[in-house]
Amino acid sequence: MKAIFVTGGKQYYVSEGDVIYVEKLDVEAGKDIEFTDVLMVGETVGTPNVEGAKVVCTAEKSGKAKKVIVFKYHPKKKYRKTQGHRQPYTKLVVKKIVG
Repeated sequence: MKAIFVTGGKQYYVSEGDVIYVEKLDVEAGKDIEFTDVLMVGETVGTPNVEGAKVVCTAEKSGKAKKVIVFKYHPKKKYRKTQGHRQPYTKLVVKKIVG
């Protein structure tokens, strides 16, 4: 069974057993988390959400993604700026989809 749910301002299309990386959540590793903001389960589409549907996931770990380098410059003006960014994430494993 497949589902679409919302977390961190983004929508994720998942099925049972999938591994996804989402915006960092305040949950310990090994704990379960339920998402009730489900937009679609199987062929059932909600307006806006499917009633009684939920996606249960297990948090595997939290960490930071690889560094992204941001480089800005203005040609002929001696302006150079280098900046790095590492986005925090939470790795989730989808256990079951109830709908």
